[in-house]
Amino acid sequence: MAEPTRATRSTRVQIATYNTNLQGNAGLPQDLVDWLTPTLRTASTVDPPDIVAVGFQELLPLHLAFTGQSRHVVDSRNQLILKEVQAHGEGDYTLVARSVNVGVALLVYARDEGIGRRITDVQTSWTGCGPLWMGNKGAVAVRFRVKAKEEGEADEVFTHNLAQRLHDYIHIVRTLLFPSFASKASPGPDTIYDSTHLFFFGDLNFRLIQKAGLSYSDIQEKANSPEGRRELARLDELSTEMQNGTVCNGLHEGDFSSFKPTYKYLLNSETEYSPKRAPAWTDRILFSTASDSPTATTSNIKPVIYTSVPSYTTSDHKPVVAILDVPSPLPVSECAFPVLAAPPSYLQPATLPNISRYTGKVCAWMIGWVWCVFRFIGMGRAGVGIGNVIIGVSAWTWWRKAPA
Repeated sequence: MAEPTRATRSTRVQIATYNTNLQGNAGLPQDLVDWLTPTLRTASTVDPPDIVAVGFQELLPLHLAFTGQSRHVVDSRNQLILKEVQAHGEGDYTLVARSVNVGVALLVYARDEGIGRRITDVQTSWTGCGPLWMGNKGAVAVRFRVKAKEEGEADEVFTHNLAQRLHDYIHIVRTLLFPSFASKASPGPDTIYDSTHLFFFGDLNFRLIQKAGLSYSDIQEKANSPEGRRELARLDELSTEMQNGTVCNGLHEGDFSSFKPTYKYLLNSETEYSPKRAPAWTDRILFSTASDSPTATTSNIKPVIYTSVPSYTTSDHKPVVAILDVPSPLPVSECAFPVLAAPPSYLQPATLPNISRYTGKVCAWMIGWVWCVFRFIGMGRAGVGIGNVIIGVSAWTWWRKAPA
């Protein structure tokens, strides 16, 4: 594939996603950021990325994430990532925005020389899925405008997602909302589809379709060869549902069969899969742009690199990274910008999205602190803590009833 030049493209975007397996601050710095380095070096041989977006899932243990401790971990990760990007991205980068909810986090950086100085109207959003919408699964997003050098502007949305297949995808699109820009005439909030470019990535949690006669060992064997991976890719749930139009409507992807399934590995292993789960490509990077035809099977956004990083062994997932060349939007009037094709009617904004969002927030906070108390009583084990409380309450009740 010939490398595009600066004259033939507008923006180079690097996206990285990593399910860190609840490491929190226990993970070594290189386990969270070094996977950016090889790609940045490759990219910088032609042009450094203009925008770098980094997403995390399962950032720290759930009881800590429920109580809002993710933000402290994100602070340290931001410093490490920024140092890595500055060192290998050729130039200074600035954090545009970050969005965090429970254990899901997204950080977006822009290169100061060029696009970073033209970013305006930065917005963030979040939504929770899972029981009571508490956010153990869910999505966060960053949206901003990029002022063009000449007439026109583009609106970009980076949506970082940890979804339970089809139902959660619908919930995410309907509740991951932004206030409409003042220059937009359409009433009501904007969904992620009200954008010029959309990047949707993370641990999407889609697996392989179970096919009769295809055993766990067969999947492992096929994962080791390009031809075998292409065969497995035809059984990928996400690709199948996208073709059926039931999920990730209008989005596209690079060739994920070029790398091995990213889940579920044994810890401390580069190649060995866990026998508890069939291998699958759960970690994905999808994209779309306003110039894409709704019926097209390919996008005008061109993947330069799309790969995983097997050398990271502290998680049961492997990091995934992509470099994408994004086309310039067509010139438009000052009060409008091109947007993606409208999604199906069932993906329109929810009537009262904040009910689920803040119900989940409050429930997660309460459950998280109760969970922390039980872990404290149980010296790090919630189950032991619950047992200690039951024994204590039983002993106190017996003592109260015992005759003097």
